Amino acid sequence: MGRRARRHRFLPDMYVFPGGRLDPRDHRMVPLTPLRPEVARVLERNATPGRARALAVAAVRETWEETGLALGAARADGVHPALDALDHIVRAITPTASPIRFHARFFVADGARLSGALSGNGELLDLDWRTIDASLALPLADITEFVLGELRAWLRAPHAPARVPLFTYRYGRACVQR
Repeated sequence: MGRRARRHRFLPDMYVFPGGRLDPRDHRMVPLTPLRPEVARVLERNATPGRARALAVAAVRETWEETGLALGAARADGVHPALDALDHIVRAITPTASPIRFHARFFVADGARLSGALSGNGELLDLDWRTIDASLALPLADITEFVLGELRAWLRAPHAPARVPLFTYRYGRACVQR
């Protein structure tokens, strides 16, 4: 996790996971390994197969860009992802009143599969590996707290869930649909 800079319009000074928007090149990137079928099935409940793969590619690419850690092979043209290492654990949609909207997917992978050295590109400050308990003591958005809780459950029994929870807002209140 890392802290977003004070200058950011969205979640300034909050601790977050690496992430960002889907890039057109994420659709064209050929991964080293495909998503496992059970992970692809869950993602494809809310996305086409091509978009599901691109979302996973984007997660690996953003992590590499923001942390220097590659899940796959880092090459001159970018990171070629090992998508078979990913599990999809949470989906989230920001409230309609939010000045910046996102429809995010949160993934998890075994850190032993990463290569590279933890070194950010400046987008995230105070970048470090943290325990879940230490992370929960930091300034976090409610979605990040929720993802940490889901991560704790996943760590007890790592698997690709048949369904992932959707964290969203209804009538201005956080809501989880399972």
